[in-house]
Amino acid sequence: MKFHQIHPRFGKLFCITLFAIMLMSGLVYAAQPSIISTGDAQPQHASTTPATDDTTRFQVKPTAPIKEKDLDDKMGDLKDPDNLKTDVQYNENQDTYTLGSKIGDNYLNTPFLLTPEEYHNWSLRKSMNSYYRKKNADAFQNKDKKPFDFSDMNFDLGPAEKIFGPGGVKIKTQGSAELKFGTNLRSVDNPSLPIRNRRTFGFDFDEKVNLSLQGSIGDKMNMNLNYNTESSFDYDSKNLKLQYEGKEDEIVKLIEAGNVSMPTNNSLIQGATSLFGIRTDLQFGKLKLQTVASQKKSISKSVSSSGGSQLTSFEIQADNYEGNRHFFLSHFFRNHYDNWMKGLPTIQSGITINRVEVWITNKNGTTTDTRNIVAFTDLGENTVMNTKLWSATGSAEPSNSSNDLYTTINSQYAGARSINSVSSTLEAIPNFRGGIDYEKLESARKLSASEYTVNKNLGYISLRTTLQTDQVLAVAYEYTYMGRTYQVGEFSTDQNDNKNCLYVKTLKNAANTPSMNNWKLMMKNVYSLGATSVEQSNFRLDIKYLSDTAGVYLSYLPDSKLKNQTLLRLLGMDRLDNKNNPNPNGYFDFISGYTIDPSTGRIFLPCVEPFGSYLRTAIGDDATANKYVFQELYDSTRTAAKQIIEKDKFMFTGQYKATSGNVISLGAMNVPRGSVVVTAGGVTLTEGSDYSVNYTTGEVTIINQNILDAGTPINVSLEDNSESFNRKTMLGLKLMHSRI
Repeated sequence: MKFHQIHPRFGKLFCITLFAIMLMSGLVYAAQPSIISTGDAQPQHASTTPATDDTTRFQVKPTAPIKEKDLDDKMGDLKDPDNLKTDVQYNENQDTYTLGSKIGDNYLNTPFLLTPEEYHNWSLRKSMNSYYRKKNADAFQNKDKKPFDFSDMNFDLGPAEKIFGPGGVKIKTQGSAELKFGTNLRSVDNPSLPIRNRRTFGFDFDEKVNLSLQGSIGDKMNMNLNYNTESSFDYDSKNLKLQYEGKEDEIVKLIEAGNVSMPTNNSLIQGATSLFGIRTDLQFGKLKLQTVASQKKSISKSVSSSGGSQLTSFEIQADNYEGNRHFFLSHFFRNHYDNWMKGLPTIQSGITINRVEVWITNKNGTTTDTRNIVAFTDLGENTVMNTKLWSATGSAEPSNSSNDLYTTINSQYAGARSINSVSSTLEAIPNFRGGIDYEKLESARKLSASEYTVNKNLGYISLRTTLQTDQVLAVAYEYTYMGRTYQVGEFSTDQNDNKNCLYVKTLKNAANTPSMNNWKLMMKNVYSLGATSVEQSNFRLDIKYLSDTAGVYLSYLPDSKLKNQTLLRLLGMDRLDNKNNPNPNGYFDFISGYTIDPSTGRIFLPCVEPFGSYLRTAIGDDATANKYVFQELYDSTRTAAKQIIEKDKFMFTGQYKATSGNVISLGAMNVPRGSVVVTAGGVTLTEGSDYSVNYTTGEVTIINQNILDAGTPINVSLEDNSESFNRKTMLGLKLMHSRI
């Protein structure tokens, strides 16, 4: 009977039956027990492990290992069940290892034996495979994580990304820090000192830090920090700025903290660039709002030039005299200074300084032109003396015989000639105090002629550099007065034996205080313009007083009896006209070498105490003078005088003509970038095309020749932060409304 002739119902039944038979046959075959042969021949159906092809890419480890290589982990293998484990037992008698797969305590199949060498090789391969699997797993899990680095740190913001934007927290630091630690042990074999003071011990620290930090929070906030202890200027050693910048559709556009700027687009109200505080930029629709609350660390200055000739304006407070640089040689010259200066343009003092030797404390360890000296405060004085030990013996003119100090020391205290016995010898004099009545200097340095200048007719010296507060200044000098020659102190040639101390006169003690006799020898009527050369043409100087009622500076004193006379004339600085005839013309008397030194740009006022005793005498009424006289400026330290705000109201203002050409000197160094604004005839020029700025040296170069050829007046405004002590609070508000 043929298959296609079977009834359809029986045909379906036949197919199902045939499929069931095939399935049962496969299950029976799979259930047959495994047979392991120890011989060469083995039935084909004896193995329960299917034959594997070595070319298979991902091999699977057998559940029950038969050979040693079956124990190796395979790349694509799956995890074994928890109750299945490979067990190893060591047989001491046979020195072999038994390996097999167990479920519980029963082996799945017959275990096999390994020699110690085979076992060691297998365990080594197993440990190496486990190590690399673990490293691979760790690398896969940490593929998006970077190792922690202090110089480059990254953190996730999490939910805060909605505020600061994506990007996380990134902080990158660069720089170096160096700390030197040492000790100083100093031993001085000076019998005049107590034993405990002959040996001193102290620590010495020196640190150098140069740090730069850049950070960001998301894509809206940035932070920059620079700190360098080796910077030449204090304002350049620290730079901190924290900035938050909002998106286009946000109200908060900008928030800055630290070193900020507040520029303006008009010349009526000028902004500032050297600020330290907080600045915010907000926008409400078409209205833009800028605010700043900060401390201004600079002063605004302006420099003018016309036809290539530069005019520089200046403002100098009366308390800003040049200290520790200019000294009278004696009280005699100080007391006669005002009268001698009244005879300008000629000085009829009758004095000519012939020679001078200047000695200072040796701070730099110089070994040439050094001598041991003993400087006496009252040497050469006749009427003004620091102690009553000495009596006036000669004329009022300063000399070694003006009092008996020089004679007494030479005749009765010869031990003072030796530097080692100066203190013990002079301490025998009652009430004769070291550091006040005399100064002892070992290996004092003699200044060269190029380090100071001498006014030979007025009797004062000017140093090229400022003395340090703890340095001693002493002199020996010879002069001619009314045909006679006088000498104060001893010159280095007077004592040929270099071991002997020289006796000289003290102009400044190491601890110079207003209570000391030679405090008034330091000139407090000298002011510096900060220029290297000053021309008489276009030079202007005026003295102004800050009025409490008007709130502005006036060129006269706001008193009904004094308002008709300018301060310049009241203080004796306007006595002459342009031809030096005795006729006041309203301008400062420019007399080279006396009222001004053009080469150094220093102004020498024609009176010793212009805002003190001289002003009191000029007013003539003590009740009125008490309102304006600033006597504390000369009788106390400058720091103490600045605290008396009700008297410190005088100021020098004016301008001077300096260099010519296309280069304009700003009179400042390290000018803040962006603070320089140049205008020609009221029109703002463009940097790069009309002019260039050297912010380091403080120079503006006009590169548009048409401006110079036309002779257009040029004005340069800038900010000078070299005087960092001049700090003011600045509050600003700027509103801008756009119609678009």
